[in-house]
Amino acid sequence: MDVLYAVAVGYLLGSLPFAVWFGWIQKKNLLAEGSGNPGAINAIRVLGVVPGLMVLLLDVFKGFLAVFYGALLGGTAGALAGGVAAVAGHLCSIWIRCRGGKGVATAAGVWLAVQPGAVFVLALAWAGGWLLSRDAYKSFAVAALFLAPVAFWLTGDAEVTLAALATGGLLFFAHLKYLRA
Repeated sequence: MDVLYAVAVGYLLGSLPFAVWFGWIQKKNLLAEGSGNPGAINAIRVLGVVPGLMVLLLDVFKGFLAVFYGALLGGTAGALAGGVAAVAGHLCSIWIRCRGGKGVATAAGVWLAVQPGAVFVLALAWAGGWLLSRDAYKSFAVAALFLAPVAFWLTGDAEVTLAALATGGLLFFAHLKYLRA
């Protein structure tokens, strides 16, 4: 039952649409401007660098907090489930009719809390993908495929690897349309 509470808290934290709220402050609708994506990259494009970086940091922080509160509520299983739920909440926010960002910043916050080394290795994988494709979104999709193997390699833990598989799957499917383009 405690893990379910961790999932609920993680989802609610992840669903907080900071980019949309920062847009409201500037009287801009990020769901209709730029790419239409309520995430940090579109916030940088539409709102400017400073508000966009604030959105990025808040999106990372909410992922980190989901793991922290998940651990308080349900131990390791709660931390991992809360983290995955935060990414799902960012992708499908209840506050903006199941619209959401791509989940990269929130997932980075989750994995900075769970296994910081995984974030570093995935950043290298993303950079390699970007050097080959010159496409950030395709690089995120490819890097997402590496999350579970990297988590297993770094931890050898089945629970962590399963959470990494779930997170990587969510990120991959969020970026799938860019692979088809």
